[in-house]
Amino acid sequence: NHQLLPKPKAGRPIFPRTISAIRCSAVASSSSTVATQFDLKTYWTGLIEEINQKLDEAIPVKYPHQIYEAMRYSVLAKGAKRAPPVMCVATCELFGGNRLAAFPTACALEMVHAASLIHDDLPCMDDDPSRRGQPSNHTVFGVDMAILAGDALFPLGFRHIVSHTPTDLVPETRLLQVIAEIARSVGSTGMAAGQFLDLEGEPNAVDFVQEKKYGEMAESSAVCGGLLGGASDEELQLLREFGRAVGVLYQVRSDVLKAKIETRDKDEDRRRSKSYVGVYGVEKAMEVAEHLKAEAKKALEGLEKYGEKLLPLYSFVDYADDRGFSLDAGI
Repeated sequence: NHQLLPKPKAGRPIFPRTISAIRCSAVASSSSTVATQFDLKTYWTGLIEEINQKLDEAIPVKYPHQIYEAMRYSVLAKGAKRAPPVMCVATCELFGGNRLAAFPTACALEMVHAASLIHDDLPCMDDDPSRRGQPSNHTVFGVDMAILAGDALFPLGFRHIVSHTPTDLVPETRLLQVIAEIARSVGSTGMAAGQFLDLEGEPNAVDFVQEKKYGEMAESSAVCGGLLGGASDEELQLLREFGRAVGVLYQVRSDVLKAKIETRDKDEDRRRSKSYVGVYGVEKAMEVAEHLKAEAKKALEGLEKYGEKLLPLYSFVDYADDRGFSLDAGI
């Protein structure tokens, strides 16, 4: 039923064509069975504790205090799942890297993620009053302070990578690649482009908006972990495909779940206008999700030589798809 899917635009599609998707689905089924043997919840929650501690240390309150308080308010929110840093650590460890080498970049990714959420929630952007189970940053600290907090978090993340990554574990050339990767993901061809089209684009830009707003962060997190762990260029490309598909899959499934339980209003209609649910409806959005799941697992198939080390990544795909457990946290 490929006629039910959005028409691909120029450039790379975010989900495979029908024939390859069917082939991937068969692989995904067997991979899912293996992934269930891995306790992702224990792995994830354990890393959350370590990451939260390191984030607390990374953003001490300094002068001017209010900026730091606003930064900490969003970064240290109790409702955060820490998906970007956990993905970074997992992919680093996949290639034999030490998680101590990944933690500074993992924290930086969370800072960048939080900064993007602060700005996305602003009245001039998505105008969201809450985030991660608490009032949005601008609701508490004001629009001006929220903008400054986001502005401060972006460079702090880059500085944290440079100043805290053990040089005996990661060569400087790799750190430069990590910094370039994060900068690419948040810039004018990354998340900023997605946010622009979310505000100004037409409904037929939904694939681009979803890929940039939600796929870029997961893609960058996976690739950064791979860089820190010493992945080859071919392996990094597979991580790109995996991360991008997982990031969009998570959002598509979230939109489907919300559509089934929420009462529609004008604001909700506006927010959904650039989602697969809003443009194509729940049934077709679920088809897109199945293709994304197959795409992510097909990318992991190319890394099968790493054996059981792949289990965390396979489990991430299944979690994004079915939310098999709760972390008692927000996005």
